[in-house]
Amino acid sequence: MRRYLTPCALWLLGCLVAAGSHAHDAGTPAPASAQGPTAGRLSIQLNNDRMTLAITKVPQVYLYGVIDADAPQRFESMVAAGKIPRGSDIYLNASSGDLRAGMALGRLFRKGAMVTHLGTPRRSRLATKISKTATCAGACSYAYFGGLYRWAPTGSDRIGLAPHQAMAAQTPEPEQVAAYLKEMGINLGPFATTLATSRDPVVWLTADQLTSTGLANNARLPLTVQSLLSPPAPSVTLDQVDRNGHHRLVIQCRPGQLTVTSFDMVGAAAAREILRRGTLAYIEINRQETLLQPPGGARAVNDSLTMTHDYPPTQIGHLLLARTIGAWVDGRNKSFRNGFVFELDPVREDLKKYYSACWKAAPWPTD
Repeated sequence: MRRYLTPCALWLLGCLVAAGSHAHDAGTPAPASAQGPTAGRLSIQLNNDRMTLAITKVPQVYLYGVIDADAPQRFESMVAAGKIPRGSDIYLNASSGDLRAGMALGRLFRKGAMVTHLGTPRRSRLATKISKTATCAGACSYAYFGGLYRWAPTGSDRIGLAPHQAMAAQTPEPEQVAAYLKEMGINLGPFATTLATSRDPVVWLTADQLTSTGLANNARLPLTVQSLLSPPAPSVTLDQVDRNGHHRLVIQCRPGQLTVTSFDMVGAAAAREILRRGTLAYIEINRQETLLQPPGGARAVNDSLTMTHDYPPTQIGHLLLARTIGAWVDGRNKSFRNGFVFELDPVREDLKKYYSACWKAAPWPTD
């Protein structure tokens, strides 16, 4: 179930969790679930107090310092002990370290379907003040690539890649690095020229560069398309898996009719709960409430929350050329909002082919 946290909830989390993670701070004896800060090695701070789990559902794990050769073993032991469960949030802040260990951490993140972010560890009010800016470069960036879902940095946080001249001093062979990137589905091709020619120690990347090239996916796997272009009823199915589940949109055209059907696969119990609390259901085009559903228009079918709406065939161009399409159920206020949105630019060519197929199978009036 998708729920957007209110600013009040985030503020409360920050206040209360700081107290819950007090024992993890520098200068305070750390529990068995945390590795305290030590020069020359990676520190691990585990925040799994009740308030954190109530809001985020999974622990928040901060890895900071230097990625040393033994860091993957320490992290893996915490996973094996059940302290870092599948799907945990991993926050990284390291600007140097062992590249082989960074890749090993990345493989552990991917195996556990974990989510990578940049972020600095939480500190108690009594701890020494440190910068709130997170930096992730070298071995850290390769660990970051292991996240199944990877959030682009925000604010002043920075992530960067080591150029080839700096990589040459690292232990792994280039073939090993290339194999790791392929395994993680990461393509550094758009930065090949810069990495090959830069004399800077780090090539820093912007959030836009990360998201436009797929190095960051902001908790979404790529949108996929399946098209049936033959008459009498061509259809296109858009699917996307994100951290919250599986979402689908089906568009079908027939002579004089165009239908849009959404499926939000949240599970049977969650679908019924959303319907109970929801007061408004709609298909969204370009982030505007466009196709409002009548009462009862949204239904719970098997494990999905689904809605179907007829769309004017003459407006198919507006629909298929949209930047975004989504499906949402809102409550009495925006603090309860469940649904999904698809960014359509990556599948634009498929949608153009579908437009042509619809025109051939079911031409619409041009007046």
